[in-house]
Amino acid sequence: MNPFTAQPVLTAAALLVYVLAAGWYLAAFGRARQRPGAEQPTTADAVLVQGGLLVAVVSFISPLAYWSDIYLWVRAMQDVTLAFIAPALVAAGRPWLVIRRAPATSVGIRAESIPPDELFAGNEPFTTGNELSVATVDRPDLLSRRSEVVPIIAVVVFNAAWLGLHWPFVFDAAQGNWAVRLAENLCYLGTGLWFWLEVAGARGRGEWHAPLRRLGMITATVAAGTVLGMALVFGANVAYPAYYNSAHHIMTVLDDQQLSGAVLWMGVLPSLVVAGVALLNSWLNEEEADKPADVGRLVMHRRASGWPTRPGYAYRRGTWRNLVARTAARAIDF
Repeated sequence: MNPFTAQPVLTAAALLVYVLAAGWYLAAFGRARQRPGAEQPTTADAVLVQGGLLVAVVSFISPLAYWSDIYLWVRAMQDVTLAFIAPALVAAGRPWLVIRRAPATSVGIRAESIPPDELFAGNEPFTTGNELSVATVDRPDLLSRRSEVVPIIAVVVFNAAWLGLHWPFVFDAAQGNWAVRLAENLCYLGTGLWFWLEVAGARGRGEWHAPLRRLGMITATVAAGTVLGMALVFGANVAYPAYYNSAHHIMTVLDDQQLSGAVLWMGVLPSLVVAGVALLNSWLNEEEADKPADVGRLVMHRRASGWPTRPGYAYRRGTWRNLVARTAARAIDF
């Protein structure tokens, strides 16, 4: 039972939450555009985030939500929208550029802002010498372990929620209880946002997951979605008897179930494929930047930058003079 058709007050609550979230983001976006010395979000980022919020609220209160109580394939479309489309749009808008804080606060200093030779070994405090009395700095090994564990947890939790909430007993329970259905939808939205933020690479400390690691997260999710879709498409028995209703007089419940399996199977692929191609392109750009062509390796080197939009190079001092000298020496030897 869809909560927003069973409880009309929830429709007003959803619209209110959307207006507050969208307004807060726009206000924070304006402040972030005025923040000096930091990467600023673009208009395209704001459009993506606002689009993701709008898609999420529309999936709750539109006819899509109403017909999801009647047809399985429509409910599959709503599930895909909440778990794979709306969160992906929000994450693609790089929301961390808007909500991030200043590098130093009264409770600590970012470890990456301190030169490596000044990082302490052990648990001694780091004294700033100014109005910040004592600030603790995370050890690099702890940061490394955290960066390896968090993406794995995100993938496991997201796919466990995606598969578990489509288990027949849980799925039918949500159909008969609006509170369970609301919790299910919020679970899709919350775990989906966590998963897509990890895929986007934001870690909150100015660091990024390696592209191939994030590609592995996508591959695991594609595998989980394929298993669920194939089980419903090729299943010969009705898995969701709660959808027996008078609307299935032309399309049987089994046909509806198989169609919903196709929607779940194919519906998750576009966003995952786009993200995978973008990560592969990012990885290839990094490889090209680290290992330029043979001629380029002689005359130019990469600029020192964290994440360039495209490989950038600068001429070495004296490169042309050395190259001419070596060429002349080889000609004389010949």
